[in-house]
Amino acid sequence: MIALISGILYAKAPPRVILQASGIGYEIDLPMSSFFPLPAVGAPVTLLTHLVVREDAQLLYGFLTEAERAAFRELIKISGVGPRIALAVLSGMSVAQLSQSVSLQDAASLVKVPGIGKKTAERMLLELKGRFAPVLEGGHGHAGPGSTGVSSEVAHALVSLGYSEKEAQAAVRGLPPELEVSEGIRQALKQLVR
Repeated sequence: MIALISGILYAKAPPRVILQASGIGYEIDLPMSSFFPLPAVGAPVTLLTHLVVREDAQLLYGFLTEAERAAFRELIKISGVGPRIALAVLSGMSVAQLSQSVSLQDAASLVKVPGIGKKTAERMLLELKGRFAPVLEGGHGHAGPGSTGVSSEVAHALVSLGYSEKEAQAAVRGLPPELEVSEGIRQALKQLVR
């Protein structure tokens, strides 16, 4: 799996970029939420990636934040939702807005995204309801975008360690936004063993 690529932004043409790293140009599709903040062509950039291997192609999808990549990965697990629709969702709404739609079970906001009908929106909301919360937990707060990624990464790490989603959410709620991920995990674990 290719987890991230750091290199020079060689070309930009929405929704695709070419990122040159070690003499290789990687063609990567991005949601608009990650595309618009990119620097100018020729500047260094790091993208978190998700590789999709199909019978006829190997496709790379890129993201500026861990929260976006985690949301993308949850979306493509849903039957009938492929990478293109997942990118459309993340292009049409922020991770925080998606989180709010899931918690409120608001199908109307998802139907506004091109390619999503009422039945698909309802299925997405139903399937995302329980398992999506740790991914998007940071999207509700008033802290800056950096904290979303850190909270999300810490919660994901805790779930990987065997804690329930509910326990992981409770543990990351009180973490200061400026924490490094490793320190966040350490503090969250301290709270969980009390």
